[in-house]
Amino acid sequence: MKPTAELKHSESWIFDLDNTLYPASTGLMAEVSSRMTAFVADLLRLEHDAALIEQKRMFREHGTTLRGLMNDHAVDPTKFMDYVHSVNYTLVDESPRLARALNALPGRKIIFTNASVTHAKKVLERLGVLGAFSGIFDVAAADYIPKPHPRPYDVLAKQHAINPKRTVMVEDLARNLAPAAAMGMTTLWVRADDSIEAHWAAPSEDDDYVHHRTDDLVGWLEEIAAFSS
Repeated sequence: MKPTAELKHSESWIFDLDNTLYPASTGLMAEVSSRMTAFVADLLRLEHDAALIEQKRMFREHGTTLRGLMNDHAVDPTKFMDYVHSVNYTLVDESPRLARALNALPGRKIIFTNASVTHAKKVLERLGVLGAFSGIFDVAAADYIPKPHPRPYDVLAKQHAINPKRTVMVEDLARNLAPAAAMGMTTLWVRADDSIEAHWAAPSEDDDYVHHRTDDLVGWLEEIAAFSS
């Protein structure tokens, strides 16, 4: 679905990070996911396949593997984050096109991620777009309550004085857009991931919380910039 001209009047743009600002094909999140499985296997003394099943269960039931580990096993979130984000960030290439599109986009830009600020900054630096964002709202800022629980959306809006009716939220996991739409935000689903999680979180054709859909985020943003010029 193509962007519409009224989006040029948006005051705020909230972007998910992983598999949204860069494609899943980089393999970065595959590395992170693999390390999550290894963490679960080591903690619970499970074989790989059993650990993977347990990891995915926690993701489905708790919103993130981390939240499941915290709820079920009292895991220190900092220890978990440090471990799973010890990955090869050079997998993410600089994206001058994305940088130009973000810089031309009207309004301020904020990252909203279930990961950490440290991870987000490393990814944004690799992409060459760190300076385009006025803030990063990570899972720690959300008191480790992950999307799509409504509470962090409310905290984000208050901390950054966001007017939901003048805000666009961009995500690759469509279910994370439901609370944003309920608040009055315009939503964009980026269909860019063939992972189990993405298919599980994909919307049906009649889900009304997805207002726009694209498989080319940069191209979609460039059209907004064209409306604004």
